[in-house]
Amino acid sequence: MERIENRIARITALAIHDLYNCEEKQENIQVQSTRKDQNGDYTVVTFPLTRVSKKKPEETGMEIGDYLRAHLPEISGFEVIKGFLNLTLSDQFWVGFFEGIADATHYGHKMVTIDSPVVVVEYSSPNTNKPLHLGHIRNNLLGFAVSRIIAASGNDVKMVNLVNDRGIHICKSMLAWQKWGNGITPESSGMKGDKLVGEFYIRFDKEYKIELKELISNGLTEEKAKVEAPIIRKAQEMLLKWENNDPETIELWTRMNNWVYAGFEKTYRQLGVSFDKFYYESETYKLGKDLVTTGLDSGVLFRKEDGSAWADLTADGLDQKLLLRSDGTSVYMTQDLGTAHQRYQEFAFDRHIYVVGNEQDYHFKVLKLVLKKLGFSWADKLYHLSYGMVELPHGRMKSREGTVVDADDLITEMIDTARKVSLELGKLEGFPPEEKEMVNYRIALGALKYYILKVDPQKTMMFNPEESIDFNGNTGPFIQYTCVRIRSVERKAAESGITGVINLSQVQELDPSEHDLLKRIYQYPDILEEAGRSLSPALLANYFYELVKEYNHFYQFCPIVKEPDQAKRNFRLALSRFIANHIEDGMGLLGIDIPDRM
Repeated sequence: MERIENRIARITALAIHDLYNCEEKQENIQVQSTRKDQNGDYTVVTFPLTRVSKKKPEETGMEIGDYLRAHLPEISGFEVIKGFLNLTLSDQFWVGFFEGIADATHYGHKMVTIDSPVVVVEYSSPNTNKPLHLGHIRNNLLGFAVSRIIAASGNDVKMVNLVNDRGIHICKSMLAWQKWGNGITPESSGMKGDKLVGEFYIRFDKEYKIELKELISNGLTEEKAKVEAPIIRKAQEMLLKWENNDPETIELWTRMNNWVYAGFEKTYRQLGVSFDKFYYESETYKLGKDLVTTGLDSGVLFRKEDGSAWADLTADGLDQKLLLRSDGTSVYMTQDLGTAHQRYQEFAFDRHIYVVGNEQDYHFKVLKLVLKKLGFSWADKLYHLSYGMVELPHGRMKSREGTVVDADDLITEMIDTARKVSLELGKLEGFPPEEKEMVNYRIALGALKYYILKVDPQKTMMFNPEESIDFNGNTGPFIQYTCVRIRSVERKAAESGITGVINLSQVQELDPSEHDLLKRIYQYPDILEEAGRSLSPALLANYFYELVKEYNHFYQFCPIVKEPDQAKRNFRLALSRFIANHIEDGMGLLGIDIPDRM
């Protein structure tokens, strides 16, 4: 069905033709939501139209307003303020709109068909030398929400995770475990495997700094000491052994990575995120090496005297980029070349989105450029969703120094805070213990996810756990609680035998708050589409916050179960039920679950 904004623009174009004997393209006519401080639903900007009317903006607006009212039955009135024609739509239009969507399961969604664009979304991409931390939480929540939103926008989405399970950083943890682990395991220590391995990564860094200090005190420059330190040389030797398939090194690598995978899986379950497919750098890096070899043979890439392979990007405004070290080992860029090529062969994607922090902006510029130089035109389909860092009151996180906010610890803290707040407010009194824990878990995760996702991805954000768990304000629990309140109203109505069946002929007039709710809901398909286009879950999060605020205003002034007029009562109940379903569906796109009661 044609959107009302498009109909207004189309009829306005006809008005210009009929009134002023002039042609004006529909797409040139500006139709927008009316400002909150003025009356009306939609506004036609008449300033640009004075060039064809040859009249003042106010007179032009009046003439076009009369024409629209005569030719669009949906318009019940209008007013002109300077160069703005504010149109008010009839209650019958809004009630008819609601009738058409009242039973929609996924309002605003577009169907995925066999011809839908294929979009690959890579997110999480952890290293197997440390547990997931707060920065990973933003990555995972953003990647998962973006995947769901663009799927709801009609795309065939493949959610993938590239696990960085090889490289010098992995060897650092392995070497430290060999030297100081004394055979410790997750089972013997009672620690999650990813946390145990992360402890040895930190231990390596501490020992490395001790060696650096000693070497520098003996006369070496800092740059020289970083290369000559015995512990870093041993780690590099271990990496070479790994790439040469040394059985002992491979066995240790496999064992410690399996510890980490088990730990990651628990964290992913806690966060409620999932993937369609996992890729492992240990399996894909050779694909990149093959592409580099092809590029060297064709002259697109070049070798330096030490045998290392490079891409010269200076003519493109960048610099020279290392692709293979002199000893033949690969770098991150190498495996990203290989995995991109593999995924295009596998999915023939229309778009490939990398959800990675903004510190890697340069990396993805290089990736796209090198692929294009290698002759792959689909490189233009790669897109880096660059998001800002999560900051803390005490500064940035550093994995090597052990100053990160561990993801599991943060989730536990959030649940503890939710438990404390629920207890103080007395909201869960009388609930069975098991249900209490489930509700507190959903409140905690809803608070965490919403607090992070309501911020535009490109912005750096400060994370404050206490602010996120609040039953008032722009928070997840506020939205969850409103939905739960509606479900309570539904139960009370059912107990009273009220069905909420709409009879359009009996709904004669809307309360202003009902009108505002329907107008807000009408905008949702456009907001969902824009959230998918701009890859910004924040648009959805803030839409639902505004919707919930308006519903609470409606709830305060419009009785539902106690409304004596049957038509109004049923309409309000049906509207409330739709909004609860709508909130559950929309929050689901953000990965947020709504408790049954709270």
